[in-house]
Amino acid sequence: MGALISTAFFLVILIAVVMVFLHFVPLGLWISALAADVHVSIITLIGMRMRRVPPAKIVLPLIKANKAGLNVQVNQLEAHYLAGGNVDKVVDALIAAHRAQIPLSFERSAAIDLAGRDVLEAVQMSVNPKVIETPIVSAVAKNGIELKIKARVTVRANIDRLVGGAGEPTIIARVGEGIVTTVGSSESHNDVLANPDDISKTVLGKGLDAGTAFEILSIDIADGDVGRNIGAQLQTDQAEADKRIAQAKAEERRAMAVAREQEMKAYTQEMQAKVVEAQSEVPHAMADALRSGNLGVMDYYNLRNIQADTDMRKAISDADADDDIVPPMPPQK
Repeated sequence: MGALISTAFFLVILIAVVMVFLHFVPLGLWISALAADVHVSIITLIGMRMRRVPPAKIVLPLIKANKAGLNVQVNQLEAHYLAGGNVDKVVDALIAAHRAQIPLSFERSAAIDLAGRDVLEAVQMSVNPKVIETPIVSAVAKNGIELKIKARVTVRANIDRLVGGAGEPTIIARVGEGIVTTVGSSESHNDVLANPDDISKTVLGKGLDAGTAFEILSIDIADGDVGRNIGAQLQTDQAEADKRIAQAKAEERRAMAVAREQEMKAYTQEMQAKVVEAQSEVPHAMADALRSGNLGVMDYYNLRNIQADTDMRKAISDADADDDIVPPMPPQK
């Protein structure tokens, strides 16, 4: 019984040792590499395990690169993986570039991948150009008519400018700017609709792909529609604004006139009050003059006669003014 227990314990220990050995020494990958004529030592595979690098993510791309005729080293792939790159995609991009006879080194491909760009898509775009469709661009000709234009830009990736070059949004923005400039410099919107290729020629001549990761091959106008009459609308808005300004100025003048009228009324009332006050002082002054002997009785009667004559003349003039008013004719039956 004791011998049986010892044998079972020994088998368990042996199985555990084999599992640990197979974990640190991926024999399957090593055999696959030998079968593909790729020399990867057991020590290298164990070192990958110690550095927490999955051996399959290095050995399988290495086999693929070796079969494609590329000179790629294990250390290069492992260093790129440790830097956070996508080893498999970099190798696929190198194979695609090699098949398309596009000069692309491992260092350049790894730099593009670490820069955050899809290096495989860039290589594919170098072989098969991509069509970028711009949103509808609104532009106004000199005659004030709005045009809504949509363009298709055919671009090819420029491998040398992928690191540090601007992306698709910059291409779309520059093409839209070129469309607005071309339409804005046209005398009439009919000229643009009659010759849409003028937009393509003008925009292509500006070198819009400078500093970008692409090379513009062609710009085609996909659609062009007539929009609003911006010139007439602006004139209408300007006329409405002028009208409001004129109304505001008229209201200001009216308010000033009303204020002036109120001021004059107040001044008139003040003067009338002063006249009434002065008239109330006249009898007192005359009484003082009579008492002091400065005014005689005859002088007083002459003054009264003059005042009576003045009142009579005023009454006559008011009566003559009333006679000049022609009464309306009675309606005839």
